[in-house]
Amino acid sequence: MASSKAAASPSIIVTGCSSGIGAHCARALTAEGWRVFATVRREEDRAGLEAEGIETFLMDYTQPDTIAALVEAVLARTGGRLDALFNNGAYGQAGAVEDLTVEVLRMQFETNVFGWHDLTRRVIPVMRRQGHGRIVQCSSILGIVPYRWRGAYNASKFALEGLSLTLRMELAGSGIHVSLIEPGPIASRFTANALAHIEKSIDLENSVHAEEYRRQLRRLRGESKPARGKLGPEAVQAVLRHALTAKAPRPHYVVTSPARQGALLKKLLPAALFYRIIGRLG
Repeated sequence: MASSKAAASPSIIVTGCSSGIGAHCARALTAEGWRVFATVRREEDRAGLEAEGIETFLMDYTQPDTIAALVEAVLARTGGRLDALFNNGAYGQAGAVEDLTVEVLRMQFETNVFGWHDLTRRVIPVMRRQGHGRIVQCSSILGIVPYRWRGAYNASKFALEGLSLTLRMELAGSGIHVSLIEPGPIASRFTANALAHIEKSIDLENSVHAEEYRRQLRRLRGESKPARGKLGPEAVQAVLRHALTAKAPRPHYVVTSPARQGALLKKLLPAALFYRIIGRLG
């Protein structure tokens, strides 16, 4: 049975808590008095969070049964209530668009879009019944400004943006607020995971882009200069706090100077010039 303190605490599901943004936000929210239900994909990633008193569950966005089990277990512990959801777990599939097989693209969407949609749909009825709720989606500046060699990831985040903004409009007046966080470069294991996925999924040596891939791999392995303006996950936590607690949370929270600059340039510059400039990056 939940303690009176736990019962009085606002509750939130935070996904992708093995490291980086998710792990930091789960710990910070717990320190701020939230009852955090954190998800990880591997059993070995649970121990550290559990040792800190964070209730942790195994959940894989590509496995609908684990999403259903997560929601059922959380609601059983909260008496059928949930105040917030922070969809965060994702990965970035690098590679030129012409080198992406349909299977590789489909898996990117299974993890970054369809799984998020499944989990979100399962918590909306709960939030409707209680008359309030916050849904925060950790998108990316690449959901606004596309980069070369990131077509699959760009596409998944562009899709998430459209789906989430439509949901925000459709939930107006329900007491449920939807916000998007759009980070630029953040210190995490994201780059290491991207390296693993490109090596696994792209025929690097036989591509017409083989030389470019070698350059990209050097960057991903840390053999070239680090990304400009990279911040720690606390930068995301700062805007997440606002999205969860503000009376009128914003639809967009752009994080890091490079991300803000990219979003501003897209608004100000003619499209042809903007995409020519962006096409030299990445």
